[in-house]
Amino acid sequence: MRILFQGDSITDAGRDKRNYHNMGNGYPKYAAEQIAAAHPDIDFEFINFGISGNRTGQLFDRLYPDAIVFQPDIVSVLIGVNDVWHRYNKTACIKTTDEQIELNYRQILTRLKNETNAKIITLSPYLLDAEDKEHMREGIERAADIAERLAEEFADAYVPLNKLFAEALKTQPEPKYYSADGVHPNENGARFIAKHYAEAAEKLLR
Repeated sequence: MRILFQGDSITDAGRDKRNYHNMGNGYPKYAAEQIAAAHPDIDFEFINFGISGNRTGQLFDRLYPDAIVFQPDIVSVLIGVNDVWHRYNKTACIKTTDEQIELNYRQILTRLKNETNAKIITLSPYLLDAEDKEHMREGIERAADIAERLAEEFADAYVPLNKLFAEALKTQPEPKYYSADGVHPNENGARFIAKHYAEAAEKLLR
């Protein structure tokens, strides 16, 4: 059973890029542990191809060598925060509009649907408490809305991280409990994502 994680730095999580079986220190590590522990009778191969800084267009460009060629049984996609984040940096990069995010994401999911037999898990982008990134919140929520709409059309399981984190923070008195910068999860945040990821995957493994 081959499970492939795809995305940006949240998925990358410091993995050793010389070895795609290295899960890094983020949610793929904890999700893989949970899934394997729950199914000791299944021989799993876990693959992590998250790349820090990636936007939807970059993920689309590398989709064949970093996902399709592996013909995974389950593939997950968590992408979108950098598309919004890069609108506000001063580097000379092409800014991604909401329309372009949706087009790129749709093409990613279309190719996965048409060129693999994989079950697809999508996860929404999110923004936690971060005073220096509040200007991004509206854009992140729109990106999450795009992810949710496309999940209805393409995904076999959807994890609304923006809504799950928002609900969890209502009873968590420490605003930085899940992430120091509002985007990159610490161990608490990574385990939170992994828990919901594993629950989504469990439905597909039954």
